[in-house]
Amino acid sequence: MINLFNTHIESLSIHSVGNKSRNEALFLSTNQYSLNNEMTPLLKEYFFKPFRDKEENYYQFAHEVDLEYNEMFKMASQIFENPAAVHAVSKQITTHLYEQSKHPHIKNGEVYVSYLTNISIDNTIVDAIGIFKSELRTDFLQFEEKNENLELILQEGINLNRLDKGCIIFNYKKEEGYKILTVDSNRYDARYWLEHFLSVDAFQDENFMTKKYLKFCQSFAKDVVFPAEDKKQEVMFMNRAVNHFAKNDTFEETAFLNEVIDNPDLIPEFRNYKVDKGEKFSIEDITSFPIANAAVTDARKSIKNIINLDTHIQIKLDFINPESAEKYVEKGWDEEKQMYYYLVYFNKENKS
Repeated sequence: MINLFNTHIESLSIHSVGNKSRNEALFLSTNQYSLNNEMTPLLKEYFFKPFRDKEENYYQFAHEVDLEYNEMFKMASQIFENPAAVHAVSKQITTHLYEQSKHPHIKNGEVYVSYLTNISIDNTIVDAIGIFKSELRTDFLQFEEKNENLELILQEGINLNRLDKGCIIFNYKKEEGYKILTVDSNRYDARYWLEHFLSVDAFQDENFMTKKYLKFCQSFAKDVVFPAEDKKQEVMFMNRAVNHFAKNDTFEETAFLNEVIDNPDLIPEFRNYKVDKGEKFSIEDITSFPIANAAVTDARKSIKNIINLDTHIQIKLDFINPESAEKYVEKGWDEEKQMYYYLVYFNKENKS
């Protein structure tokens, strides 16, 4: 979890980067930007708002040979070791971005490199480096009194409600490649920002593992539990899976399978499915890990608890009291109508 409320922008360097394939210019400012009390709160909102509104999927710098060969990792380390060098290194960062700006879809824009202090991540106060880019321009109107009339002046500028690209590199978990958050509002060139400029992989912490394992369980429920049993059992399997994660601090796969899978015949099916699909979800060799409560909460929100029938009827199962579905909902087959049915037991209808 991050907290940006008390974060302070210690310094800000602003440069301009064009598209190299179109022979557009690279402009590097000689000096840092002089922050003032009027501009600072506007920039903080512009830079930080996308990260407050975004699900926290962390990344880390990576390199197939050695982390020291990652250009951005080296430059970030240089700044953290000597924050006074941030402006000089910001020119290197912008030049590196320019060198990656070769695809015709990549837009030119302004690059902002800032040194941030008093930023909280995982309940730890650290420094960070913010790198942000504005690309899209928007039209806006200015007004000028001219003689006895009010004149309209059409101008073009940056919309402070929409940051195009950005990343925050936390001075945290350096050995793993630092913990990084990134946003990208323009998905047409995502590889350029993540892969070519930053060169990052997903940060495989407890948050990542919890999300990935629950995603894998959803896939197993849909591909195996539903065809083998029915939609009710698919829904109830995922409910048991999330509840298991919610009440434990550490995940152990054997304990999970024994508690969550009712049908013993599905346990070997689960293990076989993991062999086939585990790599896709980055869990192929994972059997235990710390559980991230925030990731469990997010997963619970995304899991559907509704059975949709082809007769345009929906049955919503209660995740708060899952035993009700087990006790009071039965599935059967009607020979006369040649149709399946759900039988629901109840004492009275509650007022909505």
